[in-house]
Order: sequence, then C-alpha cells, then structure tokens
Amino acid sequence: MRVLLLSAYEAVSHRYWAQSLMAQLDEVSWTLLSLPPRHFAWRIRGNPLSWMLKEHDSLSQSYEVVLATSMVDLATLIGLFPHLGRAKKIVYFHENQFAYPKSSDQIPQVEAKMVNLYTALAADSVVFNSAYNRDSFIDGARAFLKKMPENLPAAKPLEALRERSQVLPVPISECSTSRQQTAVQKTVPQRIVWNHRWEYDKNPDDFFAVLFALSDAGVAFELAVLGQRFRQAPAIFDEAEQRLAKHIVAWGPQPEEAYRELLDSAGIVVSTTWHEFQGLAIMEAAQRGALPLVPDRLCFPALYPPGYRYDGTREGLYERLNAWLTKPAARPVTLDTSVWEWPAWREAYRQLLSVEPV
Repeated sequence: MRVLLLSAYEAVSHRYWAQSLMAQLDEVSWTLLSLPPRHFAWRIRGNPLSWMLKEHDSLSQSYEVVLATSMVDLATLIGLFPHLGRAKKIVYFHENQFAYPKSSDQIPQVEAKMVNLYTALAADSVVFNSAYNRDSFIDGARAFLKKMPENLPAAKPLEALRERSQVLPVPISECSTSRQQTAVQKTVPQRIVWNHRWEYDKNPDDFFAVLFALSDAGVAFELAVLGQRFRQAPAIFDEAEQRLAKHIVAWGPQPEEAYRELLDSAGIVVSTTWHEFQGLAIMEAAQRGALPLVPDRLCFPALYPPGYRYDGTREGLYERLNAWLTKPAARPVTLDTSVWEWPAWREAYRQLLSVEPV
C-alpha cells in the first residue's frame, strides 16, 4: 500500500506521531512531506503552494491513501492535484484552531480555522487524538459559522461529522515492565517536573505561584523545569529561576539522554495548562514513574482517574501538591500507562489505513 503522509506544521508531537507511525506500520510504502513549524500564518495558508513548487513530482504520483494533519489545506491540494482526490483521504487532528485560548497579543486566526474546517469536510475519514479535541472542534466550528453573514444552517453537517469521526490517540512508545520498575526505583519523591512548552497557554503563572507558596511555607521539594523554550518566554520563568534557585536541579531544554534521566527521577509531573488536546509530555513522564497531577478540564478527565486530578485552581493545586510532598500516604499508586502504548493501538491504525477492495 502506498500512503502519502502530509504534515504541514511539523511541531515536536506531530513529528513524533509521523515517525512512530511509519516505524510501527513498516509494511506500508510511505512518502512523507513535511514543513518546518515556523511562520504559522504563512504555513497554514500556503502549504499547498509550497509543496506544489517543491514536491511536484512526489505529489504527481498515485497513492491508495492520503493521510494529512489538520494543518494541511487538503481541499486546495486536491484542487491542484485532482488525482489525489481518488485516494482514501484521512485527516488527523492533533489539535484544532477553535479551542486555543485567547491572548492579548494575538489576533483572530480566521484563515487557520477555515483551513481546519475545509480539510475536515474534504476528507473521507476524520480522526481526533481525543474526544475533547473532537468536541471542541465541532462546537467551536458551530459557534464560528454562526458569525457568517448568511447565518448558514451548519448544525446538521457538523453533527454528522462528529458522528462519523474516530478517536485514536497518539500512542507512546512501548515501555517494558522492567524499565518501568527501574524508573520507579530511581524516583525522587520530592522532585517535581515541568516538561511543557514555555508559552502562556501552558499557564506557567499558576504553576510557579503555587511553588512560590510551597517554598515560602518551608515545604521541601526539588524542581526540574524542562520542555521546549523559545526566544521569547513568559516573564514568570525569569522570576521563578531566581526565587526557586535553592530547589532547582535542572532548568531549560536538555539533551535527550539527560531529559530521559530526569523523567526517570521525577516523583511528580504537573500540568496547569489552559490548552491541551492529549498531553504527550505528561504521558511520557507518567510512563517512566512520575505521578501525574493534572487539572480537571480539557482532555484530562477522560485520561486520568480522579486521584490524579485537582480542581484546576491554584488553591486546589497547592492543597494536592502539599499533601503529596508532606504526607507519603496521600500519594496514589503509580499509574498503569500500558493503555496508551503502541501495542494497544497498532491494529486500529492499520484498520484506519486499510482500503476496501472495489
């Protein structure tokens, strides 16, 4: 089977998904076309033109399946290469543009939302990495289309799209029992890890405000702040690096081996995010033995039992973290993450790509 895999904005999680998918289904003949994750507005609107000018020969080939991420303007690409329309067309949503939290320094991205919508409508199969992603896309699209001048009757088509969509998470690499046990044995119970992007939508203000309060109260803990850092990061990171200096064991992006070792040593991994569609960073840390502590919102209620969730407020996070750090009996057991790993999802992905005989 020949599959054209298109990733128009290859962020870290998108690249991981594409590479692991190709490795897990190595019986497929893959052709991967991707674009770097920068210049977002140009990328999401211009990816068909970029590929037409750079990858004309690859796009001119015939494929049984076209598998595109939601950043791909699939409708335009099929218009430029009509023969691709005869393939089975699948769009995979790692995220959707209707569910991003607003920021004072952002302007509405009407074009990005329309690309998401056109791509979903142009596909034969639509797949989301979580039910939250699916529902926020459909509900967000309905609210968005109500703003159109003609007040178009979009509810029924969008609900039909919800009904025929699938939920397939991005699986994480398999972790053997012995490896998990080793990770748990190496765990430092008082070590807290933050391993998210250093951006406002991950809500670092709440995370650090709670750590400031714990430090001022004399609670003992270690801190490893990892994750992807950009040229401009929220100012709270500079403040936290100074105020929490006595607790810090690692600060900033790390080489892969050092990053894995820090995850192995983590006792707790925390999320305070306003925006998450699956949360691979939390999953990877939990797989390696850290106790995940996540807000009771977004995708998390469907993925984590109540014992690993707090109410989403600073007060709730402080209460739970304080208990986990000072009262060992308050900690839940290490989470079983085998349901997130590739063996549990390989056949579902194989079936997704299957083409019914004519």
